[in-house]
Amino acid sequence: MLTSKQHELLKFIDRRLRETGFSPSFDEMKEGMRLKSKGGIHRLVTALEERGFLARRHNRARALEVLRLPENLPLGNHSRAARTTTACSGQSTISIGLAGRGANPRPANDTGVVEVPLHGRIAAGPSVEAPHVTGDYITVPAAMLPHGGYQHYALEVVGDSMTGAGIVDGDMVIIRRDTKVENGKVAVVSVDGGATLKRIFRYSDEIELESANVRYPTRAFPFERVTVQGQLVALVRRY
Repeated sequence: MLTSKQHELLKFIDRRLRETGFSPSFDEMKEGMRLKSKGGIHRLVTALEERGFLARRHNRARALEVLRLPENLPLGNHSRAARTTTACSGQSTISIGLAGRGANPRPANDTGVVEVPLHGRIAAGPSVEAPHVTGDYITVPAAMLPHGGYQHYALEVVGDSMTGAGIVDGDMVIIRRDTKVENGKVAVVSVDGGATLKRIFRYSDEIELESANVRYPTRAFPFERVTVQGQLVALVRRY
């Protein structure tokens, strides 16, 4: 069952493919859907993908393919090749830039767990001091860090801007230091020296930082003010 907005966007994409053979850009989808933020379009596209109505061809720069339409509406006669044309311009990943050298996870005494270095606190709200090595470690199941070869570190969440993503004040988030962070992922981001935890979207001329709480608006910054320091991969909560 699709929401009205999901249904409307799916028909918009299919109609544009029928008319031009090209997927609409995210700017065009935002205007066509009368939304204020491209982040809203990303959420709708993700929901349609999860429900099996759209497919994103990652080897084609985030191209979209309409797989099916609701209510048994027929697909257009656009070919698969035409339907998988680029859906947004520019790269869809962001290189990270964590300043300084961080510690690596180390095996703990118990089998099946590892100790992850604690790099302080991270704001889910107003920014705090950028992550730094504290010398402390937390113990987590090894299965939470399935990606071999990457460095990981832990941060304590302060604030409530990401509650809609299931991240609350006091949680410990596990961050993977990676060479790339995909659009739409939750990441540690440094802006003008302060760090925050937000969902990120990269466009041709700016980076949007999106909260998961209606009290906090989406904010956009030029590239030179933003450094992405890692991607959220796991969460530890104490009760």
